[in-house]
Order: sequence, then structure tokens, then C-alpha cells
Amino acid sequence: MARDLETALLRSFVTVVRAGSISRAAATLGQTQPALSQQVRKLESAVGRPLLYRSPAGVSLTRAGEELLPYAERILSLSAQALSATGRVLTGRCGVGLLEDLAASQLPQALADLALLHPGATLEVLSCSNAEMREAYDAGRVQLVLDEAPYVPGTPRWTVRRPLVWALGKGVDVTADPLPVVLFSDACAWRTSVLEAMERAGRPWRVAFESNSLVGVLAAVRAGLGVAALLPTNIEPAMACHDPDALPALPDVEFALARHPRSEGDPLIDAVETALRRMI
Repeated sequence: MARDLETALLRSFVTVVRAGSISRAAATLGQTQPALSQQVRKLESAVGRPLLYRSPAGVSLTRAGEELLPYAERILSLSAQALSATGRVLTGRCGVGLLEDLAASQLPQALADLALLHPGATLEVLSCSNAEMREAYDAGRVQLVLDEAPYVPGTPRWTVRRPLVWALGKGVDVTADPLPVVLFSDACAWRTSVLEAMERAGRPWRVAFESNSLVGVLAAVRAGLGVAALLPTNIEPAMACHDPDALPALPDVEFALARHPRSEGDPLIDAVETALRRMI
């Protein structure tokens, strides 16, 4: 007998991963925690493998969960796009500016799927410095920018908060004094809030490695140089911290989307914005 994955269960799973905890996901979906936990367990039963590590501090992905997540996000994105795009052909061009940490997620795949549904449309995804993004936005090369709230050009159309989680390098001693930390080298609200969390917890720390790219930060964590604060979707299972008391509590990150005023009323850009909101 053929097995199918229910989209409702996939949506519950993806929402839990994005929220970083079952309690926050339940509030987002308007469900009770026991009901949401049951849905995740039902999906785990259908897959035949555990998808999440659970702890009082939240959840993190197992290897099976990491493998399923991109498929789940793509299935949900395609389902939503197919429903909204039926009978409508979109054409034109849309440029999207994404923070690198979001560009490493499934957002670009969702946009590629949208372009596949509308072969007459051209989509471009950019990930660059704040100054370069502002220049592209002012020049009209990008019509939508999704970034940390303080750095989006123009007035945000909407904002959303997402949790950060600790990534641990292999063999890193989380009781070390000072704690070795891997950071993004560019000054940003993300870096500042992480260091403030360490200071509030009275935890001595030292900069073990810095990089201006997500690739560099992940490489340093894999090499065991220290700990780093990242989005749950960018954490590999081997990097997950399963002791909620081992490290200071991390703040949420606020993301915002800005849309160029000259793009109002464009059906393609409307569709892209809708896809981004669904995915984030």
C-alpha cells in the first residue's frame, strides 16, 4: 500500500522547526501543544524515523528531520503556489534581496518553483552587503528585500521574529572559561544581541573565529573552533546543543520585508511576496 505524507502534518513539522519549540509553534497555529505534538509524532510514524530532538529549551532536527525539511517546505510551497496560480499566467521580472542566512534556506527553492510554474517570469535572488543591497533597491534591480529589520531599505511592510539556537563544534567544551565563540565579523543587530546575551548571563567569552559569511561560520563550527548562534534551519544535527542549561538563552531575530514603491500592483511581485511570507 502506497504511503502519502499529509500536507497538514508537514505544515505542523515545518512550523515547529521555524519556531524552535512546540509551544511557540502551537501559539502560531492556534493549536494546543499536545495536539501539535501528536501531529509531529504521526508524521514521525509515517516516515519511520524520529524527526526532532526535544528538550525543555526547544527542539532541534535529527538527521532524518534535516533530510525531510527541504522536501516538506517545497511541498507546502508548491501546494500554495499551485492553488493561487491556477488559471493565471504571470510574466515580468522580480528581483529579491535576501540575507545570506535566509538565502541558505529553502526560500530560493520556493522562488525557483514559482518561476517554474510561470515560465514567462524572470526571478533574480541577490545576497550582498547592506550597502550593495540598498544600491540595488534604489536602482530598481530588486523590488523585495528580506533582511534583519534594522537593515531593510524603506519602510517594512511586515516583520516576523524567529529564534536563534546554539551550534556546537565537535569536541567543544561548553564549560570553558572563557567560552570560544564563532561570530559574524560584520557589525549587525544579530551579533550585538548574542554578545549582550552572554554579558547578561555573566558568561566570559572570547572570539575564536570570525567570518563575514555563513559558509565561513559553519566551517569554523564544524572544525570545532567554538559555538555559534544560528537559525534552526541552518543547524546540522551534529551541531545541536541538547543541554538547555549549558549556554545562555538566545534572543529572537526580527526579520522584515521591504517592497519598492514602484512595484505596487505588479501581479508577479505580489505572488513573490506572498511566497516569501508563507515560507518565512
